[in-house]
Amino acid sequence: MLAAYASAVNPDDPFAALSVGEIEPPDVPEDWTRVSVAAASLNHHDLWSLAGVGLRAEQCPMILGTDAVGRTETGHHAVVYPVIGDAALDDETLDPKRTLLSEVHPGTLAEYVSVPERNLVPAPPGWTAAEAACLPTTFLTAWRMLTTRGRLPADGAVLVQGTGGGVATAAILLAKALGARVYATGRDPERRERAAAIGAVPVEAGGRLPERMDVVIDSVGAPVMSHSVKSLKPGGRLVSCGVTGGPVAEVDMRHVFFKQLEILGSTMGTRDELVEVVRFCAERDVRPVIDATFALADAEQALRRLASGEAFGKVVLVNE
Repeated sequence: MLAAYASAVNPDDPFAALSVGEIEPPDVPEDWTRVSVAAASLNHHDLWSLAGVGLRAEQCPMILGTDAVGRTETGHHAVVYPVIGDAALDDETLDPKRTLLSEVHPGTLAEYVSVPERNLVPAPPGWTAAEAACLPTTFLTAWRMLTTRGRLPADGAVLVQGTGGGVATAAILLAKALGARVYATGRDPERRERAAAIGAVPVEAGGRLPERMDVVIDSVGAPVMSHSVKSLKPGGRLVSCGVTGGPVAEVDMRHVFFKQLEILGSTMGTRDELVEVVRFCAERDVRPVIDATFALADAEQALRRLASGEAFGKVVLVNE
């Protein structure tokens, strides 16, 4: 079958480790099922895997990708939940042995993917495959950040740092639909304008806000840490899911203890939370922002688009 996979890992030149071509279809263990992939969205996780972050050379070749929507063996359209963890836990994301597809088990940038049967969630009716493929990582991550971790009040205020990425655009759309006042920072006027078009009040990076925030949603890390902490109201919550701008940040602890702030990490979400966000998006018609779609055979071009930092919204591979 055709797939995009890491044939090696290369921290200096990740694209030198990328192969797009024929590979054996994944095995189907007991209690797993095979899905014919209709569309798969890209994430920075795919680029990190090529660079050897979370993936060792001896695990290669490894099919990339965590997100997919496709047709099951019974003919149903389903969204793939990408976390492989202990289903007996109330929160499988807290399983210390949990992994994502493409870390131990072959991923979704392929014609077929094998997953546990419980990892299939009905796709929203009437959505395109490209739209539905954006739900499992970015929308699930943003949903958990806003609700479970961030406890965003219905009439609250939320700041989304670094608009344009998949999680950031999802957070803007979801927070707006949840009834919050949404602000978003952007590094250039065009990106701020696009954030405004999907419901956020645009703010220059590091700029002054008209009010203090209940929640700050951050996938950038070090460059925005000081601004995020200062932007929170007393008792506010900074929720981090990534560090695309750098992992080592300085925090003025005086703000943290005096205002009784919470700094929270968040990674992916549970299967139940994926069911929640799929239902919420279907009922409210909250659809993802898609930057571009590519054929699976053009996966390298798609990954380079993601790596450029110029994409606004999701980059998606389609198989049909």
